[in-house]
Amino acid sequence: MATGVHQRQQLDVVVVGHEDHGKSTVIGRLLADTGSLPEGKLEEVRARCARSARPFEYAFLLDALKHEQAQGITIDTARCFFRTARRNYIVHDAPGHIEFLKNMATGAARADCALLVIDTLEGVQENSKRHGYILGMLGVRQLAVLINKMDRVDYRFEVYDAIRRQYGQFLAHLSVFPLAYIPISAREGVNLARRGGQTPWYDGPTVLEQLESFSRSGEALDKPFRMPVQDIYKFTEDDDDRRIIAGTVESGLVRVDDTVVFYPSGKRSAVKSIEAFSAPARREVGAGYAAGLTLSTQVYVRPGELLCKAGEPPPVVGSRFRASLFWMGRAPLVRDRTYRLRVGAAAVGVRLAEVRHVLDTTELSSLLHKQEVERHDVAECVLETVRPVAFDPHGELFATGRFVIVDGYEIAGCGVILAPEEARESLFAADLRRREHVWQRGHVSSEQRAARYGHTGKFIVFTGLPDAGKEALAKELERRLFDRGCATYFLGVGHLYAELAEGEHDKSLARDDEITHLGQLARVLADTGLLFITTLAEADDFEIERLRRLVAPHELFVVHVGEAVFARVQPDVTLPSRPDHASALAEIEASLSRHNVLRWDYSI
Repeated sequence: MATGVHQRQQLDVVVVGHEDHGKSTVIGRLLADTGSLPEGKLEEVRARCARSARPFEYAFLLDALKHEQAQGITIDTARCFFRTARRNYIVHDAPGHIEFLKNMATGAARADCALLVIDTLEGVQENSKRHGYILGMLGVRQLAVLINKMDRVDYRFEVYDAIRRQYGQFLAHLSVFPLAYIPISAREGVNLARRGGQTPWYDGPTVLEQLESFSRSGEALDKPFRMPVQDIYKFTEDDDDRRIIAGTVESGLVRVDDTVVFYPSGKRSAVKSIEAFSAPARREVGAGYAAGLTLSTQVYVRPGELLCKAGEPPPVVGSRFRASLFWMGRAPLVRDRTYRLRVGAAAVGVRLAEVRHVLDTTELSSLLHKQEVERHDVAECVLETVRPVAFDPHGELFATGRFVIVDGYEIAGCGVILAPEEARESLFAADLRRREHVWQRGHVSSEQRAARYGHTGKFIVFTGLPDAGKEALAKELERRLFDRGCATYFLGVGHLYAELAEGEHDKSLARDDEITHLGQLARVLADTGLLFITTLAEADDFEIERLRRLVAPHELFVVHVGEAVFARVQPDVTLPSRPDHASALAEIEASLSRHNVLRWDYSI
């Protein structure tokens, strides 16, 4: 097995529950009882409490809870760490206050297991049910319910049993089955790291024993290989021409010489090496570990692709899917807006296509015929992305089937993908159909314009990697065609749409907007009979196809300069990087004539 597979284990734990049920106290006590606090920390907090005449609470041991000490509630997902002889733990203290459910959902989404805390005095509350539902929806199946403050009810079995039965019945309807119901007193340390004699009627595990029995969700070595591509690193010094594909392996195992496929692009190569920072190279790497891969043949890919292994079940590639989501945004989720969807390492624009039903999480009843999803609603919806994404239905591979939705700069929703969805007409196609339906034309036809200008209207786009020489060539084509009497116009859209990226945290979303605006502009200019020329750096197959559809009924003419980047698109003209301008322009003009764009006689 690989070096990476034998590294020390790490388990992500989320602690959830209703407000003031004792989550932070559970964590603080675990830190103290496992000896995980910095030396003198316990005494420091006790002394601080004494100076302020405030009763000591184990919750105050968490450095990240400054706001909680001041306001009395945990207002963010605080993280802390402890270790046992077996492995390391990262514990997320997710808030129970209803206003901060988004933080709880974020913490749960990156958890291998969960501890859900219920107060014996207050019993099962609204957020207890809501948190249970969200954990189930997010696929956190390793769950232990901690029935806290047993000291306040004299450790009576009947109190524990009543809560266990009530909450167990609720969770059973969600197909969520906790692995343990543990009676505890976090304040007194009973049944956390040590067994308490106060509960002789309980023979199950302590909280720490239960944590040690949980397995990592990342230990999915027998599942198909999935690695979301987070970044691509290029080196230019000392003749180092490596491109390192970086990401974290979500499932499966990859070895040197394995053939791999990137989705949704479909590009293929083989693993040449597995790199590690300041460590020996590996022959293989498995689920749960960060990896940097180099390829035997270089292919152009972008961050956001999903790297898979050839010969294994592939992911679904599509732009429309059915999902179960929990909405936390201030404004409702509505149909006429574009949001940001993050699945794996991909970030794409997404729209609400349909609301199937909304679920009341406390009563488990469905509300039909709603057209939007309001705050704190759980809904089954159909979502449509601006560009295709690669994913797995969450029932098959959870890590690549969960997502978050961002509205502005805030996480507004989270959920899981249930299945791909087919539609007779996509939202994008419907938008184009409506555009053409209301398009008002004058008394001059396209053929009449072509007869006047000597050419048809056409959108000519130069593609290629940066520094391939495409912009200079495009401008020279404009000059040459203009001198021949053509109605032509070059526009540097990189400058025109620069403001789209300003203030945009996710540049890939600004890029999608640029493509849409460019296609809409080209539709107008081509309709006037112009030869509209522009450049588009690092265009991919999807962007070219989207431009084709946006400029229709006119056609797109693609000139590609330099290294090949397309998997499916066949450019009309392909040129080497930094080509000789005279021969390149002659080849472009000849191709335009063959496509019946230029109507005057031309020969090379």
